[in-house]
Amino acid sequence: MIKIEAITLEDAFKDAATALDCSVTQLAVEVVQIPSSGFLGFFKKNAIIVATIKNESVQKKKETLLSQNEEVEQIVEVEESAHTILNDTIMPTSFVSDQDEDELEEELASGLDYTADYDDEYDDIEEDITPSIAMQEIVKEIDEEINKLFKLVCFKIDQIEVSAYDKETVLIEFKGEDAALLIGKEGYRYKALSYMIFNWVNTKYEVQLRLEIAEFLKNQEESIARYLTNIYENIERDGRVQTKILDGVLVQIALKELRERYPDKYVVIRSTKDGLKYIIVNDYHHH
Repeated sequence: MIKIEAITLEDAFKDAATALDCSVTQLAVEVVQIPSSGFLGFFKKNAIIVATIKNESVQKKKETLLSQNEEVEQIVEVEESAHTILNDTIMPTSFVSDQDEDELEEELASGLDYTADYDDEYDDIEEDITPSIAMQEIVKEIDEEINKLFKLVCFKIDQIEVSAYDKETVLIEFKGEDAALLIGKEGYRYKALSYMIFNWVNTKYEVQLRLEIAEFLKNQEESIARYLTNIYENIERDGRVQTKILDGVLVQIALKELRERYPDKYVVIRSTKDGLKYIIVNDYHHH
């Protein structure tokens, strides 16, 4: 563990990575003091951080906790709650419900009786996916603007790639040495960036967004695909189903997959009284 003082946090992170002979992504950092320019040269403060390599930090913490018998149980609970395993795929707890299945069944059962409508906020994408000339111009402008913006961040990322995913959707891809830092623990930075970028491109250009950061979206799609395997079996057997609570990007991925697989069924996102999202699949009601 080392203490680093520098003019900016960016410099402090770089100095720490150099001193520990690792990349910024491998650092476990505690910010002791936020830098300040002061007033008229007075009260100026440098950035101060305490840094170590993540694996060493985690190992030392576990060794300390394991030496205290009273906290052994707590360690197990923390490690088990850190991820939820669905069909051998580890997923962040923020993306998957830990609600008891019987309790969820009872709470959501009434949701399977909704009549079909399409006033839902999530609509199917049209089949024609050929990007228009207008879309190509939009992609070019977004490419220039977003690369200009992210040149100001301290992370080491490659040139941001912007392309037309389909006629209504822009694909923005972040790659590079520090790209994973833009995902954040439990994907919280990914969700924040996705929200902000979507509001920009949707408001200004009226297009949808597909955001890929260090293959995070690809991994989430693979995870939800494994989870949906059991969902498909239930639909084939019972003709209807409700998913577990799904958060963030997962609920949209699952909705798209289910609607494509079951075009003749009613597939829609619903919310619990607490605002948590889940998906129901049911037959249409015929009057």
